[in-house]
Amino acid sequence: MVVMPRLWFDKGTLLLKGEIGTPYGKWDPRSGCYRIKACHYKDVLDYFRESRIKIEDAAPNPPALEQLKGNVELRSYQNEALDKWLTAGNRGVLVLPTAAGKTFIALKAIDLLKTQTLIVVPTLDLIDQWKKRVRECLDVEAGVVGGGENNVRMITVSTYDSAYSLASQLGNNFLFLIFDEVHHLASPGYIQIAEMYIAPYRMGLTATYERSDQRHTLLPLLIGDPVYSVSLEELTAGKHLSNYTYEKVAVELTPAEQQTYDAEIAFFRKYLVERRIVLKTAFDFQRFIMTTGRDPHAREALLARNKALKIAVNSKAKLDLLAERLEAYKDEKVLIFTLYNDLVYTVSRRFFIPAITHQTPREERREILANFGSGKYKVIVTSQVLDEGVDVPDASVGIVLGGTGSRREYVQRLGRLLRKKEGKTAKLVEIISKETVEVGISRRRHLKAGENQ
Repeated sequence: MVVMPRLWFDKGTLLLKGEIGTPYGKWDPRSGCYRIKACHYKDVLDYFRESRIKIEDAAPNPPALEQLKGNVELRSYQNEALDKWLTAGNRGVLVLPTAAGKTFIALKAIDLLKTQTLIVVPTLDLIDQWKKRVRECLDVEAGVVGGGENNVRMITVSTYDSAYSLASQLGNNFLFLIFDEVHHLASPGYIQIAEMYIAPYRMGLTATYERSDQRHTLLPLLIGDPVYSVSLEELTAGKHLSNYTYEKVAVELTPAEQQTYDAEIAFFRKYLVERRIVLKTAFDFQRFIMTTGRDPHAREALLARNKALKIAVNSKAKLDLLAERLEAYKDEKVLIFTLYNDLVYTVSRRFFIPAITHQTPREERREILANFGSGKYKVIVTSQVLDEGVDVPDASVGIVLGGTGSRREYVQRLGRLLRKKEGKTAKLVEIISKETVEVGISRRRHLKAGENQ
């Protein structure tokens, strides 16, 4: 008598018991079964269906379905993106600029599929925003996993950290995975989220897909290919996003700052010349960083370079110009972006501005963002923590005091300002220090998307 094969979930993998294997599994002598990556759940079912072999499927263990009352109306380009994803078998990555409404496309997909869904996000602030959107657009409450909460519902929002650490428990709870800021998924460790969940339906959302380490090339097999892409220029020209202006202002270091800067950057460059190291790409710099762990001279050179950059980013002239710009924009909502936390706190103390960094407690962040949204606060200063995840339609001015050379960072910061509002023209102002490495860093930020992610 032939026993019907049985498939079940086991701590982030699938086990298949029976006399028949599949191309996706390997025999595990410890369990006496075939062991399969959870991401191949749909492939296994398709294989047995095409082979006309019945199987007992005990893998899914989803929470109860809830009645959705969707009210999402999509713009033409959003409908096109969703159609491309549906045509690709409910799998793939959507590449749209920040503020283009990626969230609404995903919510419409949830409404269409009406299945158990896990939304994976990089920050706690985004958990709050997704919860709010789910309530507004689908008329249900979302569960939360992360930030001290562990409440699983039909639609659940989780941080990448929690989705990864709890994959062995949550991996068979959901049939639809949505990865917000999907470029994070390609990171070592997080990539296992895609491997340890059975969900056959998968959607990635991002404004900038490529990574400098090329790990984005791992994503197609796990969530699907990029199936739709639209540029920032196309959407601003089409009036879907606010018009914007960009201004770069160069300031001079003080004589004392310049003297220290020159000494530190000369020390760094001397090391590169002596070791015949050429830093042309982000990969070159990453390779140099790796050498600092075993070469104390390389570490000293890196510390000198970092000190020089800190002087350039934190220059006195920047703060003086910031004071002028804050007065000029006193009737508008302003986001100030910096590279270093110490400059965040310096700006906060000098101008009495609420500050948000990675050290800011979650409740305090919520309060600051809520007050910014209501207009009680006109200005927020932050380091890189709000590059992803602040949603304030009437923020109209961004002042960049420092950042990395990442195109992604530039697109995300600009996107914070571009949400459409009648009569709005957003302004992005970048303040850099003359004759410093900031000049080159700024230039790299403005290369075409894909050249420097």
